[in-house]
Amino acid sequence: MKMLYDVQHPAKGDRNIVELGMVEKVDIEDNKVTVTLAFPKHRDPLAEYLIGSTKAAVIRHSPEGTQVEVKAIVKEEAPKKQVGLNLGTEELENVKHIIGVASGKGGVGKSTVAVNLAIALARAGYKVGLADADVYGPSVPKMTGTEHNMPEAFQEGDKEVIMPLEKYGVKWMSIGYFASPEQALIWRGPMACNALKQMILQVRWGELDFLLIDMPPGTGDIHISLVHDIPLSGAVIVTTPQAVALADVEKGVNMFRNESIRKPIFGLVENMAWFTPEELPDNRYYIFGKDGGTEMAAKYGIPLLGQVPIVQSIREGGDSGEPAALSDRPDGVAFMGIASRLVEEVNKK
Repeated sequence: MKMLYDVQHPAKGDRNIVELGMVEKVDIEDNKVTVTLAFPKHRDPLAEYLIGSTKAAVIRHSPEGTQVEVKAIVKEEAPKKQVGLNLGTEELENVKHIIGVASGKGGVGKSTVAVNLAIALARAGYKVGLADADVYGPSVPKMTGTEHNMPEAFQEGDKEVIMPLEKYGVKWMSIGYFASPEQALIWRGPMACNALKQMILQVRWGELDFLLIDMPPGTGDIHISLVHDIPLSGAVIVTTPQAVALADVEKGVNMFRNESIRKPIFGLVENMAWFTPEELPDNRYYIFGKDGGTEMAAKYGIPLLGQVPIVQSIREGGDSGEPAALSDRPDGVAFMGIASRLVEEVNKK
């Protein structure tokens, strides 16, 4: 099928899956299309990405209402549906602290805080990595100016390994490196969970003091899979002051404190705490409400790591790939203070 020529393998010189002989068969019956992809004996580290991309390509070129299923087989075994990955935590053995950066809802600037916090920790002299686990909306490549780079993937014995990118003293990994910016990632929960695990467990992180995981917003299946399969040390929660965001923070707090999870919350970051115009640096306008995050932290006995104002330079830095934490402006100093408080709280545990 010509539509499958659109699905390129990022680690194979952008050759498509048809040229690589990965399309085992295509079955069309009534309004259902079933594509079977054949992978070699050793698991391709980009398997979940290729499965999702294949499904998206077929949907794009098919009439509305067409049912699409993509199956994966190992060439030397009998065809079977791929249901999960059996990945170990060997690549995390030299990581001291793994911290999830979470939010109860989207739009609160969680990724902005995660990226700037990683850079602030690196500026303070720590060895830092960040895994972009927001598989549906990966933004780390854009925010760090690394969106046109491609991580290396190689075979090491019977194990596939992915090398993270390095910039600003931080090691970065994101599913966004393996998909074009305009490509929608159409994945069901189990697929997304498997892709997430690969972005963390198959990456050669090396020796790190902190590995931050930029988690997807919410408290769904991906989060439960993450906290059960990744040895998280704890979490940082990001919110904004308005009531609708704070209501969702409660869900996030309760998730980490659930009996089956029980992960410590190192602190809360109140983002967009106030607006300060560049021409009036001493003025504060509380357009989303005042001290909502402070009150929420006190209610749940969570340390308030810091408050981040709405400053134009933070947005500009994220868009240009030069995060605010690189600077010595007040916004950069704010993130350095948050990093310092986080280190204090981690050392208390």
